[in-house]
Amino acid sequence: MTVPSSQPLAREQAVAEGLAREAGALLRTHLRAGFTVEHKTSPDDPVTAADRDASVLILRGLAQSFPGDGLLSEEEADSPARLNHERVWIVDPIDGTREFASGSPDFCVSIGLTVNGEPVLGVVYAPATDELFSGVVGEGVTLNGEVVPPPAPGPDWRVAVSDSEYGRELHAVPLPGMAPSGSIALKLARIAAAQADATFSMSPRSEWDLAAGHALLRAAGGELRRRDGRPIPYNQPRPHIEQGLIAGHPAALSWLDAALAEHRVPLAHLGLTPADPAWAVLPPEDQAALSAHPGVSVRHAGGRPLALLVVDPQTRQVQRAEGDAFHLERLTRDVTRALGPLQASRAGAGAGDAGA
Repeated sequence: MTVPSSQPLAREQAVAEGLAREAGALLRTHLRAGFTVEHKTSPDDPVTAADRDASVLILRGLAQSFPGDGLLSEEEADSPARLNHERVWIVDPIDGTREFASGSPDFCVSIGLTVNGEPVLGVVYAPATDELFSGVVGEGVTLNGEVVPPPAPGPDWRVAVSDSEYGRELHAVPLPGMAPSGSIALKLARIAAAQADATFSMSPRSEWDLAAGHALLRAAGGELRRRDGRPIPYNQPRPHIEQGLIAGHPAALSWLDAALAEHRVPLAHLGLTPADPAWAVLPPEDQAALSAHPGVSVRHAGGRPLALLVVDPQTRQVQRAEGDAFHLERLTRDVTRALGPLQASRAGAGAGDAGA
């Protein structure tokens, strides 16, 4: 989608850039002063006062500048009111909180604007390295005000991957060109700026992780989608993309898609339904038994299930937990991040395997 000329975004871009830099300065102040790390759902899901303070700063600035727009931030209570807006700002005040808290420079401020569910403007600021990535679909991408170079021609593609996913299992996959790092928003920004060529994840992500980086990538001629090939709409009632992702410039994306299939790199799919392509990996008896269940999650690769987790989304009670122990542990972590701590099955079947 190209932004219509009747809807210029120069002011929106300038405001987002200013707020990203202000938030970055605030984060550097927190780093100098020190802070306490808390956890929302698990040790894999940290949060700090800096996240909350930066969120307040950004949302206040956006609301003052664009009072008619909707707002969504990882660190604020969600409101269904945003669903009534064509234009919605989607914010992650710190993408890469774990890196921020550990002293790594691999974190960023992420501010994206979506129009009718499409990412059209993205600003990603890396405070530790003072890099400001900014772009509008149809108008290109800049890094600190300079137009970024074109993407690499290949074939030696640079694949930015999750450092946690690399440490746990990707290090054993013979996929060339992998470079582990933290923030996915920063990965997407670096791909848009031709500093990398592609990325993917095995675990799900949320809209605030992706919106700004997705807009930047589209502005640079690349794309981000689900690993099953389907697009990612934004401003959804539940702002989570419930499966692994893949992104990059066209030639690199095509190569990576084929390489992931060749190496049977796993991916999770949460909230699985019969309408999802991954439903086909379940055996026929499970397809029949679970077709109306709202809490089916699977980790799969090469057309077969590696782990299955069935959870009541309301009570978070585990009803089934089956599969390879390693993959079941990975899937359980993903579901815990999405729903919160899980409750053991009353019958006890599989409950030990399903503990977070």
